[in-house]
Amino acid sequence: MLGSTYGTLTTDSRRARVIACGEQPRSTVHGSTGTDETDATDVSGRPLYADAPDLDRFFRPESVAVVGASDAEGRPNTGITRQLMAWAERVGARLHPVHPTRETVFGLPCSPSVAALPETVDLAVLLVADPLPLVEELAESKVKFAVAFASGFAETGSEGANAQERLAAAVRRSGMRLLGPNTNLNAFERFRDDLDGPAIALITQSGHQGRPVFTMQELGVRLSHWAPTGNEADLETADFISYFARRPEVGAIACYVEGLKDGRSFLLAADRAARAHVPVVAVKVGRTEAGARTAASHTGKLTGADTVVDAAMRQFGVIRVDGLDELQDTAALLARARAPRAEGVVVYSISGGTGAHFSDLATAAGLDLPELSPGKQDELHQWIPAYLNVANPVDNGGHPVGDWRGRKIIDAILADPSVGVLICPITGPFPPMSDKLAQDLVDAAEQTDKLVCVVWGSPVGTEDAYRTTLLGSSRVATFRTFANCITAVRAWRDHHRFTAAYASPFEQAPRTPSPSFRKAQALMRPGHRLSEHAAKQLLRAYGIRVPREQLVTSAAAAVRAASLVGYPVVMKASAPQLAHKTELGLVKVGLTSASQVRDAYRELTDIARYEGIDLDGVLVCQMVERGVEMVVGVTHDDLFGPTVTVGLGGVLVEVLRDVAVRVPPFGEDQARAMLGELRGRALLDGVRGAPPADVDALVEVVLRVQRMALELGDDLAELDINPLMVLERGQGAVALDALAVCH
Repeated sequence: MLGSTYGTLTTDSRRARVIACGEQPRSTVHGSTGTDETDATDVSGRPLYADAPDLDRFFRPESVAVVGASDAEGRPNTGITRQLMAWAERVGARLHPVHPTRETVFGLPCSPSVAALPETVDLAVLLVADPLPLVEELAESKVKFAVAFASGFAETGSEGANAQERLAAAVRRSGMRLLGPNTNLNAFERFRDDLDGPAIALITQSGHQGRPVFTMQELGVRLSHWAPTGNEADLETADFISYFARRPEVGAIACYVEGLKDGRSFLLAADRAARAHVPVVAVKVGRTEAGARTAASHTGKLTGADTVVDAAMRQFGVIRVDGLDELQDTAALLARARAPRAEGVVVYSISGGTGAHFSDLATAAGLDLPELSPGKQDELHQWIPAYLNVANPVDNGGHPVGDWRGRKIIDAILADPSVGVLICPITGPFPPMSDKLAQDLVDAAEQTDKLVCVVWGSPVGTEDAYRTTLLGSSRVATFRTFANCITAVRAWRDHHRFTAAYASPFEQAPRTPSPSFRKAQALMRPGHRLSEHAAKQLLRAYGIRVPREQLVTSAAAAVRAASLVGYPVVMKASAPQLAHKTELGLVKVGLTSASQVRDAYRELTDIARYEGIDLDGVLVCQMVERGVEMVVGVTHDDLFGPTVTVGLGGVLVEVLRDVAVRVPPFGEDQARAMLGELRGRALLDGVRGAPPADVDALVEVVLRVQRMALELGDDLAELDINPLMVLERGQGAVALDALAVCH
């Protein structure tokens, strides 16, 4: 069994092969409440700790300055000032208008500058076209937070990006925290205070995109905060995730993200939320090239390679959804539902067709619909005609919901210990029976700790059973579509599975280099690609097995090398500029005699001479024939830095595109999870009579490559082990070819 120490193993059988990477990392980096180690970094120099800003005085200030306040009719600042005055009154803050030429604004005394205010303010709202000249004054006046609404920054191009960087630099020097620029008034909306239960905290980079989640208050779902981050010159999505994750009233965090400011900051924030068991649900723009272009023009930030973003979110438990409707429904369920008591889902309907349709979709999505026991089916048939199916889905035929039998059926299903979720799809209202069914479901939900979901499929949505009965209950999760219900229930199940087993990878990330690093460092050639021979030496430094091989520069030496390596052999041209040798005919396989080796040497050198390739020699390699061809590699992502990839390898790797990605640091559990994501995973288990492959050895290589990625950091631009031949179980894995590019 592999350990989770980023390239070190724990079992005695493999200990000898791992000693080169045997540095054991220090234990904890930070707990759920933080620690003094705010300067802790991993071996690559990336932070292992991100301080969660205290935003209490941003959302609930005692005093507010409105710079550029106005009461002149027809001016945009007038409406904003009026809204801020109403918000300040609701949160109990003292509001101070600031304007250089006005004595009063809406009857309040107006100061010519922030410095002239009668008290130090917690928050300054800047209604000015250029906030930069104000930063120094705000800092000298000890203002804690500022909001800049002004646009015309990074979202407009390079000139605006430069202006934004000047603003960000000034804010960093000041010690003040800034929201924006290019933000809006969403943080100062009127939140309903008559709703109870866990709340959703909302983070959006586009204010309009958060509107559907905000209006869920009208459906009885509580919202506690809205952070419209805009261009994120200072405060970013990660800051608000970290803050909301420690707020006791927050049951889930909903995000609309166009671009991440910093990949590591986001992962540290997601890690904080995972350790606090607070779900984070996100729409992340940029799945397509067109979407990525739009996001960059709107917020002026890198979108990042979407496959890496998707993997990073999954790795740290962030639930990614596609639509705003999915965002609101999934966040609402996760905020309000208790942890699962059991995994089983039972579909209960008045229609066999409805039940079958929903069950097909739910099963395809990976939900567990167990067949109810014979005893439970006999119990249900007390109230449901014997000719109807009650194995799961449960079809009651319609009439039982109109009388006393309806509640009996629901209670009997919920009493089954294998059942954790009851879902009742109602495709359309059929009063008065649908009214009775809705009330029975609500009453049962109030008396159980299991999840009760209803899909109200009526396109009208004005029925009392929906508007009053179902939405009036905080214990029933109500949806309008089958798809959103299934998405939310699956996310709820996955979140609780994830957090129950979650251990922060930052706690065990290595901080000091291993002996392997010093060997590898000597092999690096900054700005150059390594030859296959040099790349394999790099792998050897980290204890990754390569074939027996020798680099030779003559036909006679090739024959001697073949006799030492052992026939049959493979011969390959070796040069730093050779990335794909097979296409040029620079690989010869299955050579079994000295004459074949001599001929192969001459042919390889002739082709290289014709192609203008300056060889550093010819590799004579041990031939490894049987196994599963995999690829393991490292690439560099602009947002997250080094990333590790594993997938099906060989000459068709770019055609198959069957790979999984992770962002270091990660442990053995994530390395194994990567294999589970591959479409061709069954090949490792043995197919068509082939023996099972050595999965443990493959996982070991992934962890060792991760250690290499961490230690070499940004100096290693790219590493490609293809193919990595994974041999029969217990026999290991061999890197048959390798490519490495140095920054």
